[in-house]
Amino acid sequence: MSKKKIIVGSRESKLAVIQSELVMEQIKAHHPELELELVTMKTTGDKILDKTLDKIGGKGLFVKELDRALREGEIDISVHSLKDMPMEVSEDLPLLAFPKRERPTDVLVLPKGRKEMEKGKPIGSSSPRRNVQLAALYPDMEQKSVRGNVQTRLSKLDSGEYSALVLAYAGLKRLDLDDRVSREFTPDEMIPAAGQGIMVVQGRLGEDYSWLSCIDDPRAREEAAAERAFVTYLDGGCSAPIGAFAEIEGDEIRIRGLYCDEGTGVCERGQIQGKRGDAAELAITLAKQLKGEA
Repeated sequence: MSKKKIIVGSRESKLAVIQSELVMEQIKAHHPELELELVTMKTTGDKILDKTLDKIGGKGLFVKELDRALREGEIDISVHSLKDMPMEVSEDLPLLAFPKRERPTDVLVLPKGRKEMEKGKPIGSSSPRRNVQLAALYPDMEQKSVRGNVQTRLSKLDSGEYSALVLAYAGLKRLDLDDRVSREFTPDEMIPAAGQGIMVVQGRLGEDYSWLSCIDDPRAREEAAAERAFVTYLDGGCSAPIGAFAEIEGDEIRIRGLYCDEGTGVCERGQIQGKRGDAAELAITLAKQLKGEA
């Protein structure tokens, strides 16, 4: 490959930059001939912090500006947390590579210096999926929405606004803040969001991105596809409490799912196991079972 400069687009939060730099390091390790430059931008989702995502247009608000930059040739690739990506991705901006997955679990974080939650103060949680599962785990604790980047949320926690926060382990680990973890929920206690712990690289249709194959992890790609198939069937946006976690073990795949009917408020969870090659079909079968269609 001839010397080429690649412009990498990222949200400007510290976590997004770290994740983009991790991807860039992996690319450079395999392709030292490539020059990589990082360009950051503030997305609409980063600007509007006083409302929950379902009230302001959903996950697409975290990618809109980066999508525009890709289409206009300002950047060559963009790096995202897969769980922040809309389920419908534009055909002209395909998902190209899925680096190896970080632990996908959710964790409980207490204020600095505390060993247990303080009754009378809410648990900070930003997603309906976490909220319904928290209600089962801590029925006597109130929940309150919390927005902003990880550092902003931790600052609110440590200043006394919340008794605890629920965050993704992967984000804390990448920020070197995993020492803040007080409790790690198992996937059976709290089913993660589809794509949690997975980064994804997006580009333009019709261009040669063969140089990205070096960072694509087949297991992460297949688990992501299964989880997103489950959520897509259930039409899950930001407002629907839906969780999905796929785990590949050899030639088998196990998929856990959470589905809550927004009309009745009834939540169902279950799991299904089968051949790795049947992942999408298994995911849809599980979705139908939880929705009462199977």
